[in-house]
Amino acid sequence: MRLTYEQILDKLGETVGWERRGDGISRVFKFRDFKEAVAFVNKAAEVAEEMDHHPDILITYNTVQLSVFTHSEGGLTDKDFALAKKVNQIV
Repeated sequence: MRLTYEQILDKLGETVGWERRGDGISRVFKFRDFKEAVAFVNKAAEVAEEMDHHPDILITYNTVQLSVFTHSEGGLTDKDFALAKKVNQIV
């Protein structure tokens, strides 16, 4: 179910490092080098597969940007914030 504006603000307050970007939420992660960035992406991909909820991923050398949005709901849902919190645990 699509979250309200107030629910999104509450959940953002509980989700360290993530911010509202457009219709979704996003976080930038920085690593020592490309190899570390790709290793992180591989771990994030495993989490996403387990949840069957897949983020948009942008890798620029040692920087990874993840963005999530529930397309089928046309907005943010609990699933987006659950994925964000699980990804935070692997950093």
